[in-house]
Amino acid sequence: MKKRIGIGIIGLGTVGSGVVKLLGENASLIEQRLGVPLEIVKACDLDPGKVRRAGLDGALIEGKASGVTDDPAVDIVVELIGGVDEAHSLIARALEMGKCVVTANKALLAEKGRELFALSSKSRGKILFEASVGGGVPIIKVIREGLVANRLSSILGIVNGTCNFIMSRMTMEGSTFRSALNEAKKRGFAEADPSLDIEGVDSSHKLVILASLATGKWVDLKSVYVEGIEEITAKDILYAGELDYVIKLLAIAKYGEAGLEVRVHPTLIPRKHPLSAVSGVYNAVYVHGDYTGDIMICGAGAGQDPTASAVVSDLVDTGRALIGSRSPQPIAVSVEDSNRIIPMEDVQTRYYFRFSCIDRPGVIAQITTILGEEGISLASILQKERRKGGVVPVVMMTHMARERNVRRALAEIDGLGSVRAGTMVVRVEDEEDR
Repeated sequence: MKKRIGIGIIGLGTVGSGVVKLLGENASLIEQRLGVPLEIVKACDLDPGKVRRAGLDGALIEGKASGVTDDPAVDIVVELIGGVDEAHSLIARALEMGKCVVTANKALLAEKGRELFALSSKSRGKILFEASVGGGVPIIKVIREGLVANRLSSILGIVNGTCNFIMSRMTMEGSTFRSALNEAKKRGFAEADPSLDIEGVDSSHKLVILASLATGKWVDLKSVYVEGIEEITAKDILYAGELDYVIKLLAIAKYGEAGLEVRVHPTLIPRKHPLSAVSGVYNAVYVHGDYTGDIMICGAGAGQDPTASAVVSDLVDTGRALIGSRSPQPIAVSVEDSNRIIPMEDVQTRYYFRFSCIDRPGVIAQITTILGEEGISLASILQKERRKGGVVPVVMMTHMARERNVRRALAEIDGLGSVRAGTMVVRVEDEEDR
């Protein structure tokens, strides 16, 4: 039996230094639960000062990442440098050498996961990636282990803390998008360039991982429909509230006989839905299994300590496999098969429309006639302002409609002389629509 599990860390930024801290402060607890100590034997970062600031012995510092992957004393390689190309090369090298890898790199897995999982299946090394989705929220383990006997038909996820903080501030404080974003930057919840977050790209990476695990077949990142939150206004937040809804950026996967829907966009959800109460930088994932029904797991979605916790959880799982002389649990995703993706144009859901209309007789009748010609029926109409001859907002909620029909109808409506600006469209998720 091994006397220790040797850990090699590549990347000692926020998460990497958090892993070092956690392994040091909770060393005795981890050893008690694992049976042997997890010991850092090599570490590397482009900035050697980060290695020293992490409190590691200088003798452990490697100038090149290959010095970590190639060291026979390293049993598990921890990749925390981010990015795609270099991280891909390092992980591939470690897997080819039969070593296990732990990563938090969602962009890498979304873009190169199919290739890396295929390589993992042919080697003794495996990839674990709990920290890639949801920070300290153990949703990967829940899907892979806790729900392993279930067919999962839907996943609704708040998986980006920056966006959730912004939407929460807009909802609770009446902030504008810009002021909420600036507050997120000041408090360290948003990057100087937050585009990957607010445009929905980060959430799409995480959705690829969740949907692939849930269905057991690979999901191509290019198949995910993505919209960000930049166009959501305080008025839309207000009108949604009057209709008893809140707006969240959701990562959505729905799986049925017709195929798989994968989409990221702002979404109206009923105020009674459990996800509606998830605020600030918290993440939450709401999953429906055929035997469990609906379950939700919620917690800190980012940050040094929660993400480090997820990384070390994977280290312990891998360590248990290594001391048991068996391979870690394989990734239950077929890299030979792809999901049949339902094109966004064929997706059916409910819709919120906000039209900017000239306040004169017959305008609403024009709009409803065009919607009706596309088979789109209305559940409600809200017009709170009157400004004779001026421009006023008109909010409509639809019943279930097809995206293709909605796009055609809105193209015609936005061309009317009585409609100003582009129509705001937000999709709606109600449990009864499932």
